[in-house]
Amino acid sequence: MAKQIIHTEQAPAAIGPYSQAVRAGDTLYLSGQIPLVPGTGELVTGDIQIQARQVFSNLAAVAEAAGGDLGDLVKLNIFLTDLAHFPLVNEVMTETFVEPYPARAAIGVAALPKGAEIEMDAIMVLGD
Repeated sequence: MAKQIIHTEQAPAAIGPYSQAVRAGDTLYLSGQIPLVPGTGELVTGDIQIQARQVFSNLAAVAEAAGGDLGDLVKLNIFLTDLAHFPLVNEVMTETFVEPYPARAAIGVAALPKGAEIEMDAIMVLGD
């Protein structure tokens, strides 16, 4: 099966040897996004909800570059350096998604790239 690499300038450039997303058939695998501002590569400042909104914006940009949107996500992984932020991230999720929600995991981690407090990756299925 052929792989298609997805890239957009509307999301932060990869900060390592990986692609923003890879499409295999109708499945799109979105690499982890932290709250970086596209173009500058700087972390957004502010509380965890501001950071989560930036991450969703970055994921949305990559999804759109592949011809989809966040509504096409089937699986979302959220990595947090402080699980006390879990309810606040849930609030942002309800702003971002409508039911049925994607499957999800929330995982506490010791650290993330560039000192970020949140990272998300996702899997989405693209329609016809």
